[in-house]
Amino acid sequence: MTPQHNVLFVLFDGVQSLDVTGPLEVFAGASKRADRPDAYRVRTASLDGAPVRTSSGLTLTPDTALEGVRTPNTLVVPGGQGTRAPEPGLVEWLRRRAPAADRIVSVCTGALLLAEAGLLDGRRATTHWAQCAALAERFPAVRVDPEPIFVRDGNVATSAGITSGIDLALALVEEDLGRDAALAVARDLVVFLRRPGNQTQFSAQLAAQTARRRPLRDVQQWITERPDADLSVEALARRANLSPRHFARAFQTEVGVAPGRYVDQVRLEAARRLLEDTADGVEEISRACGYGTPEAMRRAFLRNLGASPAEYRRRFSPSPTA
Repeated sequence: MTPQHNVLFVLFDGVQSLDVTGPLEVFAGASKRADRPDAYRVRTASLDGAPVRTSSGLTLTPDTALEGVRTPNTLVVPGGQGTRAPEPGLVEWLRRRAPAADRIVSVCTGALLLAEAGLLDGRRATTHWAQCAALAERFPAVRVDPEPIFVRDGNVATSAGITSGIDLALALVEEDLGRDAALAVARDLVVFLRRPGNQTQFSAQLAAQTARRRPLRDVQQWITERPDADLSVEALARRANLSPRHFARAFQTEVGVAPGRYVDQVRLEAARRLLEDTADGVEEISRACGYGTPEAMRRAFLRNLGASPAEYRRRFSPSPTA
């Protein structure tokens, strides 16, 4: 039987509570499985063992002080406002003790703490999209990639904003205990198993703006819910009760992209998710996402992702089916 895996979460004032509790619930959930009730031992520690106040005002009480803990298998460093001007003692502890861990993991701006401790020098890493430029500017030895939701470089893994820490934790559980265990945890938490690390931090809806006017917002929702519908400018304009010319101009102004480009992004994202999360064939997915033919979908994938749908599935689906 695989020995118990020790996971340590580092706490500090100004930590983002979800950066801690999201991944922690993944590991704790894996340990509740009947066949591996002792899979993980999860502990929390602050520099002096005292309670910390999160960025939202919630108080977290750690199990112990950092100096008193044994070296964990997996060390998790969350983000939050407290990473902007970190305690020197915390950075020094990370510099001394973190390299002995089997895996070093950061969530969101926890990457700033790892970089401050010199643990990301020469490595590819990511963080919350809003802090990627700051990470690259402050730490030029770090190869910052602003796109993925998480990045693994050797035994160091960094993740993007907040909930992406759940995706990374699920990936680690899958690595440790297998896909079935990770899937069971994902179902309990009602989340996807799992967004691949190379999936972009932005969905089509997050990357674009939300229209100010209700008719245009309704059109955005319609596009998202029905990628296989007639989404021509003329059809969408009718839904918004506008002329095609007025609709296209208003949509571009309020959403930030042209209607056709927005439709392309939504269809591509829908197809990616079906390839990642289902065993549906490419032809079926191409129809469901409005491409009409597998060849049209293939051209869209090659143009935007540099990979065919079959290759994308092989690379990113947890259970590839080609």
